[in-house]
Amino acid sequence: MLPLSTYIKQFSKLTRGVAKNYGKAPHKVVMLLSVLQSFRSKSIIQNRIEVTPELVFLYKTNWSALVNTGHVCNFALPFWHLKGEPFWHLQARFGYEKMMHSNVSVSSLGVLNTYVMYAQLDADLFQLCCDDASNDALQQHLLTQYFPDAELQHSQSQYATGSLFDELGDMMVNENAAQYQTEIKTLISQNNEEEVFIRGGMFKRMIPKIYHNTCCISGWRVDAMSNISMIDACHIIPFAESHDDTITNGIALCPNLHRAFDRGLIGINQDYRVVLSKHFKENDATYHLTQFAGKEILLPEHVKHHPNKEALLMQLKTMAS
Repeated sequence: MLPLSTYIKQFSKLTRGVAKNYGKAPHKVVMLLSVLQSFRSKSIIQNRIEVTPELVFLYKTNWSALVNTGHVCNFALPFWHLKGEPFWHLQARFGYEKMMHSNVSVSSLGVLNTYVMYAQLDADLFQLCCDDASNDALQQHLLTQYFPDAELQHSQSQYATGSLFDELGDMMVNENAAQYQTEIKTLISQNNEEEVFIRGGMFKRMIPKIYHNTCCISGWRVDAMSNISMIDACHIIPFAESHDDTITNGIALCPNLHRAFDRGLIGINQDYRVVLSKHFKENDATYHLTQFAGKEILLPEHVKHHPNKEALLMQLKTMAS
């Protein structure tokens, strides 16, 4: 196993672009700090670093706390360009393998997600990231070398970012739908895809949470030891049409019922009972949809979180058309 000193040396020699008037780019350093913190807080537990809303949120939080130059905060740039370092390896999506060896620059979150499934670290570096003492040493080295004026406890303070993510998520999805739609449209017009991505991630995280990770139609629930949910956050009115990630535009469904709902095979009426489309046939399998016809769905504890009845009616009209 390569020693900690090997990676401290590699972290000391990061290839960084230089911007006129601003100096060397801090992006790779902030990304590495964010990844190390994610391992330290156990929000990443495998050697598989995916582009998640939580990681993007942590990166932006670190950037705000550490970077005081005029560089523009961008998540995709360092995630992509770290592939030029010997310890960072990108796993391409099918059909984009050649892109991993190209000199193209990726600065869009959407393009990054099109090309890349996840990043992996050297196996030895991964083991060091999972060891608290080694992880802390790597973080401290990055802070000391690249952000010497930062508070030494900065990295420790970021371990609470997961709870902060939840707090902001709770605040956002409880917003007035009209206000939320206005904010999203503004972000889209500003091409702020990272913020839109984070907000979408908060929706996906908060909806199963308020339904106690239980499918509101079938009652199916799986409690896993790791941070895994088998229940989806389903938009009643699709986000592409509504720009609405508030709680009342969401219900919690298991994957097969989520797909049936999105495809108009099932709906929910204003009495919160399941309605089936008349335009499909199925066999009498264990998981047949007709068993749910007329069933009253499970609702969140608080009335303010109940599905929007007008949105449900709109979905029913779409289903019948």
